[in-house]
Amino acid sequence: MTVSGWIHILLFAALVAAVARPLGGYMTRLFNGERTLLSPLLGPVERGLYRLAGVDARTEQHWVTYAVAMLLFNAAGLLLLYALQRLQGVLPLNPTGMAAVPADLAFNTAASFVTNTNWQNYGGESTMSHLVQMAGLTVQNFVSAATGIALAVALVRGFTRSGARTVGNFWTDLTRGTLYLLLPLSLLYALFLVWQGVPQTLAGTVDATTLDGVKQTIALGPVASQEAIKMLGTNGGGFFNANSTHPFENPNALTNLVQMLSIFAIGAGLTNLFGRMAGDERQGWAILAAMGLLFVIGVAVVYWAEAQGNPAFAALGLDNAAGNMEGKETRFGIAMSALFAAVTTAASCGAVNAMHDSFMPLGGMVPMVNMMLGEIIVGGVGAGLYGMLLFAIVTMFVAGLMVGRTPEYLGKKLEAKEVKMTMLAVLCLPLMMLGGTAFAVVLDTGLASLANAGPHGFSEALYAYVSAAANNGSAFGGLSGNTLWYNLTLAAGMLVGRFLVIVPMLAVAGSLAAKTRSAASAGTFPTHGGLFIGLLAGVILIVGGLTFFPALALGPVAEHLAMRAGLLF
Repeated sequence: MTVSGWIHILLFAALVAAVARPLGGYMTRLFNGERTLLSPLLGPVERGLYRLAGVDARTEQHWVTYAVAMLLFNAAGLLLLYALQRLQGVLPLNPTGMAAVPADLAFNTAASFVTNTNWQNYGGESTMSHLVQMAGLTVQNFVSAATGIALAVALVRGFTRSGARTVGNFWTDLTRGTLYLLLPLSLLYALFLVWQGVPQTLAGTVDATTLDGVKQTIALGPVASQEAIKMLGTNGGGFFNANSTHPFENPNALTNLVQMLSIFAIGAGLTNLFGRMAGDERQGWAILAAMGLLFVIGVAVVYWAEAQGNPAFAALGLDNAAGNMEGKETRFGIAMSALFAAVTTAASCGAVNAMHDSFMPLGGMVPMVNMMLGEIIVGGVGAGLYGMLLFAIVTMFVAGLMVGRTPEYLGKKLEAKEVKMTMLAVLCLPLMMLGGTAFAVVLDTGLASLANAGPHGFSEALYAYVSAAANNGSAFGGLSGNTLWYNLTLAAGMLVGRFLVIVPMLAVAGSLAAKTRSAASAGTFPTHGGLFIGLLAGVILIVGGLTFFPALALGPVAEHLAMRAGLLF
C-alpha cells in the first residue's frame, strides 16, 4: 500500500460526499413535483408524454397498483428486448451482419438488463448489433435505473407520509427520473467521454496496421452513449467484452475516477433525498455514514490483500514488493483497481477495470461480501437505498427486542406485517445465491464450466450466483457462463433477486404510509447518531456473516489458507 494510493481513495470518498447534497436536493424537488432548473425546457415534453400515454400525473396509486404497473412495464421490456435479439439478423443497423442471438442467451440477456443486472455471457462487440445495443440494451439501462429510483422514492414516501393510502404514481416517477435526471446527466457525461477519446459512431469496424505489419480489425460503435448510462445507472454492461479495462470504454486515469464517482453519485444523493423528505437531513447522513463505514472496511481489505501479492513468488526468489498485478491494467495499478472493485460491487454496477478472478483470495472475497450483503453499500440506483432501509427496519426490530419496546423508525411503529415483509425481501437473496451455487457444484453441467478446481473453482460458481441474485452483473472471470444451464439459472436468480425484493418492499411502503407518525418521546431511539450507525452496520455484518460465512469458508478463505501453506489452484 502507498500514500499515493490512499490519497486517491480519500479523494474519491470526499467527492462522493460533496455531490450527495446538491444532487439530493435536486431529486427531492423533482420527485415532490416542484419546479427545477430544467422545468421550462422539459416540462412541455413531460406533459406531452403523459398525454400520449393517457397518464394523469396528479393521480397517485395504492402500493398494489404501483407494483402491478411496475411489473407490467418490466415484463413488456423483457419481451421486447428478447425479440430484438432474436430478430437481430433481419433488423437494420447491423453493419457487421451479426446473426440472431440464441434463445437461451437472449433470455439471459433480456432478464439481465431488465433487472439492472447487466450480466453478460457474451462479447458485446461480437454478438450484439448497433440496433440492439442502442434500442435494446441502452434503453433498458435507462428505464431499469429509473425503475429503481422510483421504487426507492415510493418507500421513502411510505416512511414520511402519515395516514396516506398512496405511495406515488409509478408512471410519473419513472418519467421524471428518466427525463429530468438520467437523460441530462448522461448527455453531459457522454460528451465528456467523447472528449476523452471514447468512440461514438454508427460505423462497424476500422482496420489498422500494427508495428509488426499485421492487419487488425478494431470494433467501433455508439460506445460513449452506452458507457454514460452504464455508470450513472449502475448497470455495468459494457459495449466491449473487456468492459472498463478496454481503452475505448475507459481511456485514462481521469475517466477512471469519473466512472467510479458516477457509479456512486445518484445512490449517495438518494440518501440525502431521504433525509430531506423525512424533514431531518441528519437521517440521510446517518444512512450514508453506515454505507461509508462498510465501504471503507471493504476497500481497506481488498487494497491490503492486493498490495501483499502472492507469497509463492517470494518462495521462488522473485520480487513481490509490487504486489499482485495479475489481471490489472498498468494504466490504473493496484490502488485504483482495488477501489474500482469495491465501488462496482458495493453498488450494483458490475463494471470492472480489473479481472476479479486474478485477485488474491481475500481480495476477491471482498466483492463477493459486498454483493452478499444485498448491495446496500450505496448500492444500485434506488435499490441501495431501499435495501438499506429494509435493514434499518431489521435493526430497529432488534433494538426493540433488546429494550422491550415496540420498534419504530421515523415515528412509524414497526409491527408484524412490516417485519415479515422485510424478512421475505432479505431472505430471498441467500436462497438464490446459495441454492444456485449448491446445484452448480454438484451437477456435471455446472462443474463443466469452471476453469479451476478446488476452492477457487467453488468461488467462481459462488460469485456467479451471488452477482446474479444481487443484480450486480460482474463476473469472477473464470466461469464459462454461456451454457443452457447457466443462462437459465442465472436469469432466474436475477429475476428473483430483483422482483421478489421489490414487491414485499412496496408492501412495507404501503403499510407504513397508512400509519400516522407519532412524536418522538424520551424513550425514542435516535436514528441519526453514531449509536444507530454502528448498530445498523453491525446488524448488516452479523446477518451477512451468519448467512454466508460457511460458503466463504469453502471458497476464498480455504484458498487463502492453502496459499499460505504453499498450495495453489
